[in-house]
Amino acid sequence: MTTPRSGRLHHVEIWVRDLTASRASLGWLFQELGYTPGESWPHGTSYIGSHDYIVLESGPDVLDLQHRRCGPGLNHLAFVAGSRARVDELTAEAVARGFILLFTDVHPHAGGQAHYAAYLEDLAGFEIELVADDAAAG
Repeated sequence: MTTPRSGRLHHVEIWVRDLTASRASLGWLFQELGYTPGESWPHGTSYIGSHDYIVLESGPDVLDLQHRRCGPGLNHLAFVAGSRARVDELTAEAVARGFILLFTDVHPHAGGQAHYAAYLEDLAGFEIELVADDAAAG
């Protein structure tokens, strides 16, 4: 039986001020999560997933403003990252690469005791949540 495509996320386009920095931070993390590099052009690049893709783009139409995750608009993207151990591993590597671990006082249960996740913010202000696929486990 074919799974309906209607309603499934097709792609996300993230406009960034510094494409090189975003490739090194967000692009690295997307690849660690299983996305593969796709097309690249002077002002952008894509990362291909199994059912969707993500674009990082910086061009003449991108305003020279800092992203504000707590302002109106997109707050964060959340990805299933694998086991709790994999979430911890990715979190440590992301922090070593300049990401900021958010909600440290309640990490890794900022989403509740049954939710094991890391909330990370890159230097441009984009938040990524890494969720353990065994988040409800003991």
